[in-house]
Amino acid sequence: MVVPMLFMHLETPAIAGQMAARLFTAQSWLSLVCGLLLLLAHKRFNNDRNHTPSPWVIVGMLCALLIEVAVKPHIVARDNMALWHNLGTAFFVLQWVCAGKILWALYPAQLAPASAASPSAND
Repeated sequence: MVVPMLFMHLETPAIAGQMAARLFTAQSWLSLVCGLLLLLAHKRFNNDRNHTPSPWVIVGMLCALLIEVAVKPHIVARDNMALWHNLGTAFFVLQWVCAGKILWALYPAQLAPASAASPSAND
């Protein structure tokens, strides 16, 4: 929603494009920091068990990194804009899918009543 508004309200498309690039850079680094925090939290809360971190976290972080270091330079250089915009959009959507899967996995764990987790004494 923000990027189209930049192109509508800023003086030139070049200025809007530069601002959009800055916003996407901030989003990429924020995604990487959040992913790192999720990995650290997973390690802290699962240190007694040998669980591997969610591949969704790792894939989401990889998408953010690819957007920043592989896709963005081509868009800024205006190199084959359609290809790189579509590829960046695909990575962005995949990143959202990963975030959704992580949140979906966390949500039921927080709502499960304590009695459902352990068998009752009457069984």
